[in-house]
Amino acid sequence: MSDVLVLDRARTRAALDPHRVMDAVAHALIAVSRGETSAPPRVAARAPGGLLGVMPGYVPGLGLAAKLVSVFADPVHAGRGTHRGIVALFDPEDGRPLALLDAESLTAVRTAAAATHSARALAVPRPGRVAVLGSGAQARAQLTLLARLDPTTPVAVAGRDARRVGEAAALHPAAVSAPSAEAAVRGADVVFCCTGAVRPVISRSWLAPGAHVSSVGGSHGPEVDTGTVRDAALFAEWPGARAAEPPAGAHELQDLPGERTVTLLGSVLSGDHPGRRDGTGLTLFKSTGHAALDVAAAHVAHAVAVSAGWGTVVDL
Repeated sequence: MSDVLVLDRARTRAALDPHRVMDAVAHALIAVSRGETSAPPRVAARAPGGLLGVMPGYVPGLGLAAKLVSVFADPVHAGRGTHRGIVALFDPEDGRPLALLDAESLTAVRTAAAATHSARALAVPRPGRVAVLGSGAQARAQLTLLARLDPTTPVAVAGRDARRVGEAAALHPAAVSAPSAEAAVRGADVVFCCTGAVRPVISRSWLAPGAHVSSVGGSHGPEVDTGTVRDAALFAEWPGARAAEPPAGAHELQDLPGERTVTLLGSVLSGDHPGRRDGTGLTLFKSTGHAALDVAAAHVAHAVAVSAGWGTVVDL
């Protein structure tokens, strides 16, 4: 039997200190790029309304964890999706379960951290304007993180529901609602695509020279158009983003020509790869999620919660 710390959604979210998550996610991305992690491609069981994915992973220095996450259509809001589940953190030395955490808030924060790292590493220096497409949980997590790390750079937010877009924009002190995705993207140096789209939400013709696109949505279809994929230097969290079939791999990175390379973001963060090569070319970070990032965020949440005395301890 083991004492296991259980954190509800509010405590999980509160324990995800943004600066510590950024540091841990960078550590995990670099470890992935150097082949130091153990994380098999996710598998999923499909049900009539969605899928249940399983993502176990080990990262040296951060720990051992597994996520069970369901990706289903939202029965209340047509065209929207939900990501719900749990993350279990284990002791990597003796296998004892240490904590159960809310997967939805943990996934949103670690994904926003990876996307933010991609922008910091691959965008032009001192971006003048940022666009965020989407108004759901992931877009809100992205805006919240940007507000904590960079509250002064102007942000344009666009989505299908004007009310929800306004609520999302209110999370960032320099954010405004845009009337359309095109209006938000045109002139932006960084574009965060945080949608549940099944077809592209941006067009190559909207992107300014030197723009960086970070796409973290598209679980059920491509979020980025083929023109952007064709013209951009491509980056991802792990090799399987290209090599594995969806949902493990990215829809946008399937069937690329053999000469196209997909660089791991961790190799840029470590200095092993130069990343952006000029100020006018496009860069695209295509995120599929990776278990190493869940380990990173779970490590932070557990450490913060234990230090603060949060959560409920149960015997499992």
